[in-house]
Amino acid sequence: MRRAVVKVPEITALFWITKILTTGMGESTSDFMNQGLGPAIAVPLMLLGLAAALVLQFKARRYVASVYWLVVVMVSVFGTSAADALHVGFGIPYVVSTAFYAIVLAIVFAAWHRSEETLSIHSIYTPRRETFYWATVLATFALGTAAGDMTATSLHLGYLASGFLFAGLIAIPALAWWRFGLNEILAFWLAYILTRPLGASFADWMAVPRSKGGLGWGTGPVSLGLALAIVGFVAYLTVSRADVRGEQGAHVGPARHPPHEHAVRPMHGEPHLLPEPHVRPTLGFEPE
Repeated sequence: MRRAVVKVPEITALFWITKILTTGMGESTSDFMNQGLGPAIAVPLMLLGLAAALVLQFKARRYVASVYWLVVVMVSVFGTSAADALHVGFGIPYVVSTAFYAIVLAIVFAAWHRSEETLSIHSIYTPRRETFYWATVLATFALGTAAGDMTATSLHLGYLASGFLFAGLIAIPALAWWRFGLNEILAFWLAYILTRPLGASFADWMAVPRSKGGLGWGTGPVSLGLALAIVGFVAYLTVSRADVRGEQGAHVGPARHPPHEHAVRPMHGEPHLLPEPHVRPTLGFEPE
């Protein structure tokens, strides 16, 4: 038997804080680059940055905080432009683009579960599962971006009100998991999707002019401030290893993939997509 090493962080409060910071930075940085360089130059640069970060991530043999969060940042930056392209470039309403990305995300989830029989991030220890994971992350960023723009502009809530709206919405899966036993994996991905419009709405509120209901700080300063905060958290995680599970990994069989109908078995302590009623999973909304 060999021990597989999971290539994603343990889900703690620090994970959620850092994730929300990256969503805000991705929003403001994407806007800053598109305004300063123009989409024709900015978007290819974002794509190259994302590709380079993914190469580093896939080459890493285990979870490395700096590499992992670099990918998340680049997904956030590029995902923002990908979502905005449908509206700005093709004139597609945010309601339609939100529905489109929701369908894309559902397709990715369905393909992932059909192939691996789990959507748990605690099982990311093969290249195929890692590919599904990052495809899902990109889809969630695009969906969250479109949803945040939809509430702020199409529904005329404004950026600050949208931020408070998503702050309330993100509490629902957390409370449902904590008090009512909502499936751990479902609760995680619902919260993960909502981090995007939550962070982006507050970043937009800080950056946009006062005439549009914002603070008028500008996309450049907001991006820089959030980047410094992310660097601080990632540096702490790197040194403290607070997001690395002790003896993380799973005992797995031979490297050869077993027959599909028994291809994936949850690791010790890892719930199925629908855990048994008597099992109380740990989602990680609070630090372990």
